[in-house]
Amino acid sequence: MNQVFEFILQMLSSGFGNLAAYLAAHVLLCLLPAFFIAGAMTALIPKETITRYLGRNTPKYISYPASAAAGFLLAVCSCTVIPLFAGIYKKGAGLGPAITFLFIAPAINILALTYTGTVIGMDIAIARLFLSLLFGIGIGIIMSFIFQKEDTAHDKATDALFAGQAKIRKPAVMFLLVLMALLVAGTFQVAVLKNSYLEINIPIQRASEFQDFLTALVPFDASQGEEGVTVQGVMLIVMLVLIGLTAWKGIEHIHDGFTKWTWLSIGLVGFTLLIAALGITTDTGGLTLHFTGKFFSVLLAVILLGWMLKSKLTRNEVRDTLWESWRFMKQIFPLLIVGVFVVGMLRELIRPEWVQTIAGNNSLVSNLVGVIFGVFMYFPTLVEVPIAQMFLNLGMHRGPLLAYLISDPELSLQSILITATIIGKLKAWVYVFWVALFSTLAGLIYGAWVDGTQLWVIGLYLALFLAALVLVVGLINRRQQARMKTA
Repeated sequence: MNQVFEFILQMLSSGFGNLAAYLAAHVLLCLLPAFFIAGAMTALIPKETITRYLGRNTPKYISYPASAAAGFLLAVCSCTVIPLFAGIYKKGAGLGPAITFLFIAPAINILALTYTGTVIGMDIAIARLFLSLLFGIGIGIIMSFIFQKEDTAHDKATDALFAGQAKIRKPAVMFLLVLMALLVAGTFQVAVLKNSYLEINIPIQRASEFQDFLTALVPFDASQGEEGVTVQGVMLIVMLVLIGLTAWKGIEHIHDGFTKWTWLSIGLVGFTLLIAALGITTDTGGLTLHFTGKFFSVLLAVILLGWMLKSKLTRNEVRDTLWESWRFMKQIFPLLIVGVFVVGMLRELIRPEWVQTIAGNNSLVSNLVGVIFGVFMYFPTLVEVPIAQMFLNLGMHRGPLLAYLISDPELSLQSILITATIIGKLKAWVYVFWVALFSTLAGLIYGAWVDGTQLWVIGLYLALFLAALVLVVGLINRRQQARMKTA
């Protein structure tokens, strides 16, 4: 009985330790700006400016790239994609562009890409972006060919065009660009941003002792991908709590009007970003603040954003941007906390040799395992990133890891069932087949590159596969056209 109790206590301790380390990490420099970018996109970019390009009268060379762009701009996670996909499809978008939107949106939205690049590496984030775009458009085109007859019938039953000629205002565009610049300044690891240009020592007694206490409280093994908690991390955790409390009072009911709590919460967000951008070290002399290029860049961006909120955006634009950003935080951040806590507990159960045996190489079976794991172990957007990091640290090959990252937002059982109610069971399961195939192929391609295979060889194999695929789809298309003529 005591052993069971000790095991449970060890599991909980590992979960809380992982959560504390996560909240204390510098990923806030990507998370907070990304939440605001997602909120600003939703609030400031009229949907009509994007969705009108997905109409059936739009040429394919416009509609498919536009559906990919809409997926990047309008959606944050798979739970948001489904209703948007339903709305776009019901309003008259072709099956192909709608499917492209459904595939791409949860895989390459700003939050997923930024977080993937920050936590796991920019190489896998770029691979996720490029291969998701290529295969998402490919799956959309294939689906439109296979179900051409049904798609034509669907077109006749829907409205002719997407209405609206709304345009985004120039100040809103500038606000989004500054947010993007803030994101870049906070996440890019280049010398000009990492170098320290000013150092200030604050003689706080026992600062190093407090750091030793934190290390003992949350022990970590860097070789297993674990992170400790620093004095700076404690500051960030406290700031996150304050942001949550003030935002709950100042933004939760922002449609009833702005209050002092509203502006206080915004100010705390800016101050938190500045703390995260600092370099803070402890020694026997106290705390040393390192003012890096990243700090000065973030400071400039925060000042510009504050000025634009007060002077350039309309009151409605500010209200809607804050509300949408807060809505995304409420929707995603609690799930992140649960997911990271679970990851910490899983570390106590999963043995590295298991992962290395099942998915430690770039084989077809290993990549299929990554895809199947994505189906049955769905995690919301961003939660799959710390899960993926854990498996990477436990020995999973980066190829199967990418296969998991691409399939996880697409092929969860609940997403499959909901998609089936929108487009029908047959179309939904055909879509599942193509997503599984292309996710596996993406993992194999990226894994081969990681293993040192030359790009021209990978390109040759990919070209042969695509040629065979075009041949098969062409035959299917001919049969479909023949059936339509005889019908």
